[in-house]
This record gives sequence, structure tokens and C-alpha cells, in this order.
Amino acid sequence: MSASLLLRRLVPLLFLLGLGWFLWTKVRPALSDFDNPLNPTPRVTVTHNTVLQKVESLGRLELVRYQFKDVVEYKKSTYRFLPDAKVALIVAGNAVGCLDLRKVREQDVVFEGDSVVRVALPAAELCTWQVDHSASRVYSVENGFFQDAELVDAGYKYAEQNVRRAALQSGILTQTEQNAQQILKPMLETMTGRRVVLTKQLQNPLRPAQQ
Repeated sequence: MSASLLLRRLVPLLFLLGLGWFLWTKVRPALSDFDNPLNPTPRVTVTHNTVLQKVESLGRLELVRYQFKDVVEYKKSTYRFLPDAKVALIVAGNAVGCLDLRKVREQDVVFEGDSVVRVALPAAELCTWQVDHSASRVYSVENGFFQDAELVDAGYKYAEQNVRRAALQSGILTQTEQNAQQILKPMLETMTGRRVVLTKQLQNPLRPAQQ
């Protein structure tokens, strides 16, 4: 048999083998569940549609973070003849003091001669306060009467507000202003080549009237 005749017979065979392999690779995943019909391989399908809702300009300079640990006992009166519902929480929380540099106005930056610049900074703010749920836990729940989840949620909300009160009482705003002097002053002196004097704004920026 000549080589050309042999080649003409092999080409269709190779084509069929290739087609069969291609179809097998496509059909094989669908047949995998039949290997063990009582315990098929689970398939996960995720559908989502992310929508950008809002874009905000950020200008808050975080200058100090306070971390707290607290044991909170939250009681709630229920029915008249039943004992009070009570939850005990071991709570970790943190609060961050910052300056909103978006509030610095043109008149707040004053150059004096060739060597001094005065910058009036806005008042320090408590920009965030929150409970760190990853480091907090429920110690006990008593007399929840099938409302344990609502009771725990109310306890955490109270604890979060307590983080805010504790941060303010601990002087976080004063510490924020002190850190601003330590961090911003050398930074601005390096940028401007002048001696920088940081002061407080004498008047808050005008805010739109609340409706």
C-alpha cells in the first residue's frame, strides 16, 4: 500500500478520534455526578450586581485611636410578673479622633513675611466609634423568653454608644489636637520651608440651614 493511500485513510480516523476527545471533555463534567448519585458534587452559582451608589470626598486626618474593653450588663423589663431579661457582654471597642481638613478655608492660611505661616485648624472630631464584634462575645443571657437575639442586639447598641461616651470622657479630642501639633507641624514646615504656627479656627465654617 502506497504512503499516500495510507495517509488518506488515516486522516479521517484521526479526525474522528479528535472529535471524540473534544466531545468527551465537554460531556464529562455533566456525567461526573452519575459516578456517585447518592452524593453528587455540589455546584455553587453566585449571581450579583454591584451598583455604585455614592462617591464622597474624604479629607479626615485620623490622628489617634482609643481602644476599650468593657463588661456590659443590659437589663430590659418584660412582663409585669416575669423577671427582667438580662444579657452580659464582654465588649471590645475603639474610637478614632480626627481633623476634617476639608473645613480649612482660604482665610485660615496666613503667610507672615518670608519665614512664618499660620494655619488655623478646624476643631477636633470624634470621627468613628464602634464595637469590635470579632473581639467581643456574649457572656450570658437570662430570661430572654425566645428573644435572645433582640436582647443581644440591644445590648451591643448600648455598648456602642458607651464607647463614644467613654472616648469623649477620656479626652480623645484633646489628644487629637496634641497629635495634630506633633504630626502636622513638622510636615508643613518641610513642605513650605517656613516656621509653621498652628492655631484653632475662630469661627466655624458656615453650614447650610437645616430644613
